Amino acid sequence: MDANQPESIIGGKSFTAVAVNCAAKAGEWIKSKMGNFTQLDTKYSMHDLVTEVDKGAERMIRNLIATHFPTHSFLGEEGVEPGPEASAKALQDVSEAEYLWIVDPVDGTTNYVHGFPFYSVSIALAYRGQVIVGVVYDPSRDELFVAERGKGAYVHGRRMQVSKEAGLNKSLIATGFPAEQHVALPANMKGIQALAPKVRNLRVAGSAALHLAYVAAGRLSGFWEYNLSSWDIAAGSLLVEEAGGRLSDLSGRPYDIAVRNVSASNGLIHEELLEELQAAART
Repeated sequence: MDANQPESIIGGKSFTAVAVNCAAKAGEWIKSKMGNFTQLDTKYSMHDLVTEVDKGAERMIRNLIATHFPTHSFLGEEGVEPGPEASAKALQDVSEAEYLWIVDPVDGTTNYVHGFPFYSVSIALAYRGQVIVGVVYDPSRDELFVAERGKGAYVHGRRMQVSKEAGLNKSLIATGFPAEQHVALPANMKGIQALAPKVRNLRVAGSAALHLAYVAAGRLSGFWEYNLSSWDIAAGSLLVEEAGGRLSDLSGRPYDIAVRNVSASNGLIHEELLEELQAAART
């Protein structure tokens, strides 16, 4: 192992095992509360929802991680004020952390609120700014997507590999509708309008973390979205990379945890996808 890379176990406790345990316990609790939450609030816009379940799941995950790794830093969506500026500042505030857990307790809260079974728990661990563990758990399907840097990505214990489509015309692509309606949403709509005639089809299912997991599993050829936060992308980014895919920002620069406008793919269609999105943005 590279001397600059961390061991995956500290004091006999595996980072990945702790992440999996946290995701499974939180996911089970979240699923049990579906339809039974009592408080629904909006955050950044009417499209950006939060319930007491989101907040409770984040507390559960934070407490479990702190039990095992009390010196590690923690960045969770529900502990940050709404809006892109606040999320960027929160990430900057912990940018010097050696170990940083990045958590979205319910990615796809709008789906969860409406009983649409496409939401997930997303847990990543970054070491000196690089994601080394990524776990995305889908409670509705009991699907656990797990990646550890240098060791591959897995679902149901089977190794994942990205899809083989070599052109957009044979690709199933996903995106999302950003909560920020003045810049990000119009930009995404331009991308949808440009790509819809050129791909096999588009999907907008409402959980960036699960979309990324589906790219890793070969179920989607690619995914892009504007104005995401680190907790939306971090775990899924490692799933895609370890499954042989590619991530970048929309200008083509390599992914890091500060990226907000993201593109992920099987690698084969990446340049074509970026070209279309960049052309759409210029219109």
